[in-house]
Amino acid sequence: MDPVSVAGGGGERLLDRYPRARRRDVLHRQQMLRVRGRSVAWVPPLLLLIGIALVDLYTEFRITTWSVLVPGIAAAICGVWGTAMFGALALATYLVLDSAWPEEFRAVLPDFVLVAIGGVLAVLACVVRLRGEARMVRMRDIAETTRRTVLRPLPVPWGGLDHAAVYLTADVDARVGGDFYDIQPGLHGTRVLVGDVQGKGLGAVETAAVLLSTFREAGYHERELRTVAERLEVRMRRHREHISALGRTDGDRFATAVLLGFPADAEAAVDVMNFGHEPPLVAGPGGVRVLPVGDGLPLGLGELVSTGASGGAGVSGASGGESLPSVRRFPLADGETLLVTTDGVTEARNADGEFYPLAEEVTRMLAADTREVRPRRLVVFVRDGVLRHSGGHLADDTTVFAVRRL
Repeated sequence: MDPVSVAGGGGERLLDRYPRARRRDVLHRQQMLRVRGRSVAWVPPLLLLIGIALVDLYTEFRITTWSVLVPGIAAAICGVWGTAMFGALALATYLVLDSAWPEEFRAVLPDFVLVAIGGVLAVLACVVRLRGEARMVRMRDIAETTRRTVLRPLPVPWGGLDHAAVYLTADVDARVGGDFYDIQPGLHGTRVLVGDVQGKGLGAVETAAVLLSTFREAGYHERELRTVAERLEVRMRRHREHISALGRTDGDRFATAVLLGFPADAEAAVDVMNFGHEPPLVAGPGGVRVLPVGDGLPLGLGELVSTGASGGAGVSGASGGESLPSVRRFPLADGETLLVTTDGVTEARNADGEFYPLAEEVTRMLAADTREVRPRRLVVFVRDGVLRHSGGHLADDTTVFAVRRL
C-alpha cells in the first residue's frame, strides 16, 4: 500500500489480496520507459546504434568501436534477452561498418574483441541488476506482510463504527513505523486504540505489534476499559523486561496512546483513557471541540508512579493500576466524528517553523463546507493539510484516525 493511501472506506485492492499479483505489479512499474503500458526501453539503445552507424558511414569520424556502448545502455533498462540482442546487433553492426571501408581504414582485431567482450559483460550486468530488483521486490513483500500484521486491514463498517485512517511514514521506503491503531469489537462494546511508540526502527515496530496483540485480546474479553488499560501497561512492562534480558539497548521504550471505548449501553457517549497522547478532537455540525488533556503517563512509564508510591523498586508483576489515567466519558452526538492523530500531525512544521494548527484548520473546513463530517473526508483533509504545511517533508511517522458511530 502506498504510504499516503487511505485505509478504510472500501474493499481491498486486488494487489493487496494476492502477493503474486502485487509482485508482478511492482516489477511492471519498475520497468523503465513505458508508454501506454508498453515498454519502449529498446528505443534508446537502438537510436544510439543507428546514430553510430550513420556517423561512421557519412562522416570522417571512425566511431565503429562506440557500438560497445549499446549493450551497456541496454543492460541498464532492458531485460537479459534484450541486452543479448543488442550485444549481437552491436557486433554485427561493427562487422558491417568495418567491411564498408577500404582495407587501410579498417579497425584492428582488438577493437572487435572489445565490442564482443562489452556485449558479454553487459549481459552479465543485466543479470545482476534483475536479481537485485527481484531481491528488492521480495524485501517489499516482507515489509508489506509486516505492515499488514501490525496494522491489519479493517472492514468498513467494523464494530458498529465508520472509520478511516491515513498512515504516513517519515521514511518513504518504509511500510510501517512506530504509530499504530486498531478497532476491536468485543463482548462489552467496541474498543479503539491509537498510539505512537517512542523512537524509530524495528524496535518501535516490535513494540507496536506487542501492544496491538494484547489490545486485540483484552479489548474483546474484558468488561471494563480500565482492565484493558491495565493489560496494556503490564504487557508493555513485560516486553521491556524481555528486551533488557536479551541485552538490547532499546528496552526503555514507551508509548503514548488513546484508548477509546464505545459502550453498548451508552450510544451517545465515548469513554476515553489518554496515556500522555495528543488530546482527541470532536468534529461535527456544532463545530470542533478539543477533549481535555489526559492525566496519565505513557504506557511503559507507569512503574515510575508505582516506584514512587512504594518508596522502592516496583514489583514487575504489579498491574500499575495507580498509574493509569482516569476513564472519562464524553458526549458524542449523532453526526460527530472523533479525530485522533499522532504528533507527526501537530508537530509538522512549515518553512517558518510554525506547527500545523490542527483544530483551527478543521474548524475552517467545517465553516467553509457544512456537509456531513465523514471520517474518510476528515482524514483526507488533514493529510493534505499536513503535507501542504510541511512541504511534503515529514519529520516523524504520522497517523490520522477518524471514527464515529453508525
